[in-house]
Amino acid sequence: MDFYKRAALVCTMIPEGKASTYGQIALLCGKPKNARQVGYALSRGLAGKDAPAHRVVNAKGILSGAASFATPDLQKQMLEKEGVEVLWTEEGLRVDLKKYGWKNTMDDALWLREEFERRNI
Repeated sequence: MDFYKRAALVCTMIPEGKASTYGQIALLCGKPKNARQVGYALSRGLAGKDAPAHRVVNAKGILSGAASFATPDLQKQMLEKEGVEVLWTEEGLRVDLKKYGWKNTMDDALWLREEFERRNI
């Protein structure tokens, strides 16, 4: 299994105007306990340059990966450009996952599993 290639594919499925969590991506990759590895892949470019890393937040909706962007507020700006509201909280910048979270379907998960097999990743 090539976890990083799987993460790249999953990330490309996050719709514009939605956010996903590191854990959700790890789960869809077949490794539910590897949320930190998703963060590592995105921060180091291991999931590819086209991966929409700005759409990935932590389980609470906090923009925890913002330090990996060229400027501290770039992730916020990119999300807002797509219509995602980002609010300041005591914990940091946050996206309301109930409103803006990507609700992947079982069909999405099954398609990904088949695609991983087809691509041998």
